[in-house]
Amino acid sequence: MHTLLIADDHPMFREAMVDAIAAALPDTTILQAATLAQTLRDAAAHEEIDLLLFDLSLPDSEGLDGLVRLREQLPWLPVAIISAEQGRETVLEALNLGAVGYIPKSTPRQELLAALRQVLEGRVYLPADLLRRPSSAPRPEATKALGLTPLTAKQREVLARMSQGKSNKHIARELMIAETTVKTHVSAILGKLGVSSRVQAILTAHEQHLAPVDEASAGLGSRPLEQAE
Repeated sequence: MHTLLIADDHPMFREAMVDAIAAALPDTTILQAATLAQTLRDAAAHEEIDLLLFDLSLPDSEGLDGLVRLREQLPWLPVAIISAEQGRETVLEALNLGAVGYIPKSTPRQELLAALRQVLEGRVYLPADLLRRPSSAPRPEATKALGLTPLTAKQREVLARMSQGKSNKHIARELMIAETTVKTHVSAILGKLGVSSRVQAILTAHEQHLAPVDEASAGLGSRPLEQAE
């Protein structure tokens, strides 16, 4: 049984979400809020909340400011963004700020429910099409020219599993190595790719063809990807 809080100022959207979630997860308790202030109050009063679905355009919050306040005041609360905004930089910044997922409002119902299940299982959800959008990240030739150290075979195995949304614990189990060794590989991967987070590492891996782009790898690792343990 889960408890969710939906923070959105459009009653019709909230009700549609409630109906969809109730049908797919019938034992779920669903709370609703229309402002950031109400969200903060309700979340503080209900520590049993498993997930907050947070819109970026509330009357008293604009953009990522609301997420920043939520992370500052309620760092224990898992927050998934559900928004009409789909800009690449906004999505990545939200994840880097600690969001456990980013779900566009245009996501079809079944995909949205799959994303919720994924997040409730402790994995971060990232829109699949984000991995296919062009970015300013260096191309493979440019990366080679910059002299970045190639990944070892074991680091590629770890990176491939990171891209599949697996935590350090799961990776360690699959590769039959210690979890501390996985953490060491992850740190080395970040350094070699010249990035500071697992989100950036996974995107760079896809863009440089170091990991496959497919539907199965669209949902990425656990919590802010940095904390996948």
